[in-house]
Amino acid sequence: MSISLTELWVILGCGAITVLSRVLPFAFVKSLNMPDWLISFLSFVPITIMTALCCESLFVAHAGHLATLNVANCLAAIPATLAGILTKSLLMVVVVGIMAMAVLRYFAIGG
Repeated sequence: MSISLTELWVILGCGAITVLSRVLPFAFVKSLNMPDWLISFLSFVPITIMTALCCESLFVAHAGHLATLNVANCLAAIPATLAGILTKSLLMVVVVGIMAMAVLRYFAIGG
């Protein structure tokens, strides 16, 4: 497989932009003194991102119609959520969620 010089520059450029867009904000914010209300506000960002990601996988969008539930994902989310509540471990949530989805797919439940 060969790669042209243009493709190589595009890949390197995209990689550099990705790294810089993730590193520069931390370097910039590190030198600032933020007020307590802003720090409190920003503490909610991780949970809102996780909620958005979870909700996106639980619903199926239909153009021009209301979204419907993805039954298999909803069923797999139940034991994963319980694992999170009981263990407070992200690793356990992921492992239990993957195992639950594997069992659901093996037995063709909710799909």
